[in-house]
Amino acid sequence: MKRLKTLLLAIILFVGGTSLSNAQSKIAHINLGEIITSMPEYKAAQGEIEQLTKTYETEIQAAFKEIDDKAKQYTAEGPSQTDDENKKRKAELDGMQQSLAVFQQQAQQDIQKQELDKIKPIREKAQAAVKKVAAALGYDYVLDLSTLVVATGKDITPEVKKELGI
Repeated sequence: MKRLKTLLLAIILFVGGTSLSNAQSKIAHINLGEIITSMPEYKAAQGEIEQLTKTYETEIQAAFKEIDDKAKQYTAEGPSQTDDENKKRKAELDGMQQSLAVFQQQAQQDIQKQELDKIKPIREKAQAAVKKVAAALGYDYVLDLSTLVVATGKDITPEVKKELGI
């Protein structure tokens, strides 16, 4: 009887231990940033953003030069002008500087919006590939390396890159 209880207890512990080990989730990790920056779509989007940035920078530099040229002209002509005329000119320069500051803010906001609009579908494509690879390999959770302190699980970054063709 004592042997039977011991055998029964051993069977229960064995079955319980195996069911617990089967219940554990499989976890992998990836470097999503590396995947996204490796995608050709990302590189194309970055090129477009850089071009837009250069366009705005050119316009801003031209406006700065125009303001600077007018300021030099008005400073040189200042002694020969009336006080009212000098006040008008100063107000004109102040208005130009304020307009330029507003334009700079709008340009920065436009660049950020364009960047978000172009990167969002690329990120979604990468995340879809991660989900597909994780499901194919049987992983329940995939963590991004950018938020991990220790990563000892399986790195599926190469598999996701292969899925994306990069």
